[in-house]
Amino acid sequence: MTRTGLLAASAVLALLGGCGGAKTDANGFTIDPDFEKNLQQKLLDAKPGDVVTIPAGKYKLTRSLSLTADGVTVKGAGMDKTILSFARQTSGAEGMLVTGDDFTLQDLALEDTKGDALKVNGVKNTVIRRVRAEWTGGGKTSNGAYGLYPVQVTNVLIEGSVVKGASDAGIYVGQSTNIIVRNNRAEGNVAGIEIENSTGADVYGNTATGNTGGILVFNMPNLPVPGSKTRVFKNKVTANNHANFGAAGSAVSSVPPGSGVIVNSNDEVEIFDNDIADNQTANVIISSYYSTGFDTKKGVAAAYDPFPQNIYVTGNRFTGGGTDPGTKYAPLKALAGGALPAVLWDGFVDPKVPNAGICVQNGDAKLLNADGPHKFAGAKIDTSVGCAPPTRLPEIKLPDGMTKEK
Repeated sequence: MTRTGLLAASAVLALLGGCGGAKTDANGFTIDPDFEKNLQQKLLDAKPGDVVTIPAGKYKLTRSLSLTADGVTVKGAGMDKTILSFARQTSGAEGMLVTGDDFTLQDLALEDTKGDALKVNGVKNTVIRRVRAEWTGGGKTSNGAYGLYPVQVTNVLIEGSVVKGASDAGIYVGQSTNIIVRNNRAEGNVAGIEIENSTGADVYGNTATGNTGGILVFNMPNLPVPGSKTRVFKNKVTANNHANFGAAGSAVSSVPPGSGVIVNSNDEVEIFDNDIADNQTANVIISSYYSTGFDTKKGVAAAYDPFPQNIYVTGNRFTGGGTDPGTKYAPLKALAGGALPAVLWDGFVDPKVPNAGICVQNGDAKLLNADGPHKFAGAKIDTSVGCAPPTRLPEIKLPDGMTKEK
């Protein structure tokens, strides 16, 4: 740590009352009337290399925190020890908004924010480590949309974090490049983990359970950049059967409860070496824009590709699932012998690229082609998908300094 960083850290500790003699009220909140003002001032005054340290305690905040400086680390004493509660938030769209490069947030919790818990926008090199973002009242449409939300970021690392109760996605990485999301837990969100319109992502070692959909890899229309090249591996994606509480009209409001891993309108996605079990609609769903329930009447940008292509499913351990598909896919249950197979594909194909490259090489796992273009009339178990990509996607590598503890 630089001398500047040491001075910043000690200054914050002094301003926030230190770790030893803090008193709490009847609800367990730390009594410090100047906490919010002092913390925001430290963020406003922060300079490159500063480490803003927040001691253990549960603190009330009424407005968003913001940070614009580059090269700042904000850290607490642990995600269950340093808790920033926004339950009484009266202003601001997020819990914390960051627009500075080379940012690290670690070892604290953001609870009950009015909107997104943490948004990092338009920067490079973001690390989110051992952060808990939670809406403590459980899944409600009135909860904030996103828990951990880097958007338009180059180089992202999210690790060791926990997100619960987001009304859209617990961990959401959008319009970003060069991404690692690893060893996190997403529970009780609409979407547990979502990679959207992003290029080059490794999603591994995570547990996604009790969400509506476990892990999503999406491309949405009318955004500045498309996404591709995502690897989803070594995750536990189990029993994502929560009722969908997403806001009406939002993209995730169309996610069927009981979805394990969903690939929608995305290309070059590998799903391998995962434990995927007991997702009641299907353990893996591969779909196009046309089967999502989004409004297709308004049209989409000419450059948008609505079809999934080059999706490879291999080496996963599938258990259960498909036993209680939602209303949309319920008619397929009888065709499939009482339960949908491990992989469900809506069957929409780009007429210009008839070989969609939907490849399932996964032991005895089967793929059901739902024949969405003909409203399931020709739905069948597809036995022609035992293909493989000519080359596998490479490992994502981040700048050395991002993976080292500060």
